[in-house]
Amino acid sequence: MRLRPIQILPLALILATSVATAAETDCKLKFSMAGWSAFYKTASGDGTITCDNGQSMPVHVEAKGGGLTFGKSKIENGTGEFSGVNDIKETLGSYAQAEAHAGAVKSSGANVMTKGEVSLALAGTGKGWDLGIAFGKFTISAR
Repeated sequence: MRLRPIQILPLALILATSVATAAETDCKLKFSMAGWSAFYKTASGDGTITCDNGQSMPVHVEAKGGGLTFGKSKIENGTGEFSGVNDIKETLGSYAQAEAHAGAVKSSGANVMTKGEVSLALAGTGKGWDLGIAFGKFTISAR
């Protein structure tokens, strides 16, 4: 039996779609960080990115920005989930960030940020106090 071009095209599209879908991987970030803010916000720490394809990488995380913000905070056991990732190296770099925050003693928060086609959703609980609105970037680099 010989396939005609009109029969091959749908098969090629199905194959290409399944290959593209299979290439994306789920990656997660676990981190801890501490910092302060007085008009300028800065925090840093370390973590690990692990992906369901077996890749893993120790990383350094850093948040910097400015705005109307005051406080001191520490996040332990923070988590992040990446979307739109084909390789763990795509998780490295700076993500655009904007947030509003308020908390005292123990607080929790969530934040979603992007870097091109890669998105990162962060969540965590922490200690300290903070109040304000900040804009800036969240940077992940290899340790």
